[in-house]
Amino acid sequence: MNPSSESFLLALSQTSPAMLALTGGAIAALILLLVVLLVRSGQVRREQAEVASLRAAETDARMAELLKIQAEMHGRMSTMAEVFGSRQSELNQAINQRLDGMSQRVSTTISEQTKSTHENLQRLQERLAVIDAAQSNIQTLAKDVVGLQAILSNKQTRGAFGQSRMETIVADGLPMGAYAFQQTLSNGSRPDCTIRMPNGAPPLVIDAKFPLEAWNAIRDAGGPDGAKVASQQFRRDMETHIRDISEKYLIQGETQDTAFMFVPSESIFAEIHENFEAIVQKAHRSRIVIVSPSLLMLSIQVIQAVLKDQRMRAQAHVIQGEVASLMDDLGRLDERVRKLQGHFAMAQKDVDMIITSADKLNKRGAKIEALEFEGGDSGKATARDNDPAPKSVDSRSGLLKLRVVDDE
Repeated sequence: MNPSSESFLLALSQTSPAMLALTGGAIAALILLLVVLLVRSGQVRREQAEVASLRAAETDARMAELLKIQAEMHGRMSTMAEVFGSRQSELNQAINQRLDGMSQRVSTTISEQTKSTHENLQRLQERLAVIDAAQSNIQTLAKDVVGLQAILSNKQTRGAFGQSRMETIVADGLPMGAYAFQQTLSNGSRPDCTIRMPNGAPPLVIDAKFPLEAWNAIRDAGGPDGAKVASQQFRRDMETHIRDISEKYLIQGETQDTAFMFVPSESIFAEIHENFEAIVQKAHRSRIVIVSPSLLMLSIQVIQAVLKDQRMRAQAHVIQGEVASLMDDLGRLDERVRKLQGHFAMAQKDVDMIITSADKLNKRGAKIEALEFEGGDSGKATARDNDPAPKSVDSRSGLLKLRVVDDE
């Protein structure tokens, strides 16, 4: 036994029994107090654990509800995206079909018009070739002048023959309704023929009267002196006839500025241009064109080609009008597509806002979890001071829900 143990036993033997009893009681009370404190601490911990478990269960339930709502929102958004995509594809397909059909019809019409134009030009070339062949026969036709003089011995017969020949050439070359014979003008005069020009232009006047008596006098002259006198008379008659045509048939705004004077013989036409150049120049200055049967036929064919070209141009204007209407329809379609695109953009914006709201909900849920864990100490104090504990939990969760709604 060491000296310290011996000293403790010595002191214990010297202590009185009452003192020992007090010391033992104090120790027992201390132990009992410790036991009570441990018991109450265990109860507090169990209550805190129950409160924490209730809050965790409630938080899990709310998080599950939020996740369910988020899943439903994602499903609806995907459904809307599929519907919008299918509608847009159907619209694009319909637009493409309409455009393809319109393009095909326009190209078909243009090809048909081009083909018709080429055919008309080919026919015009063939007729010009016929005219060239007829021009080569002028010498042969000149031999028939002798027989023609016998027929034209009477003045009325000569006039009727020239007018009949002119009417035959015009009627053979132009369609019905493109010409008129013996039409009365505003000044009361009646030209032998008027040809209607395209595009609303004034008509062209043709005069078939020709001073054939003076021309026959030149042919019947016995000598140079008689031929000279007959030529002067023919020149005066021609100048008078040119002046009459200019004064009667050239009406400003009612007829063309140029008129035709028809000569019923190619040989006479050739002689006038060869020996009476002054008459031809005077006629040109008076805007009178002297034409032979072949030149009149050529002029009629040119007018016919112009009329056909005018009809073709009218059809081209129709096509251009249809194309313009098509472009207007395309413009309206583009405007409507742009409006539809704006609607899609607004819908996409709404979807983005819904996604933003869902993200905010997720963040608010995270904040709710953080607030529950950070408020553990205050929960303990509430559990100690206010009973029962579930009322405190419901009140606090209600405040948190109100806070989320206000923030939104």
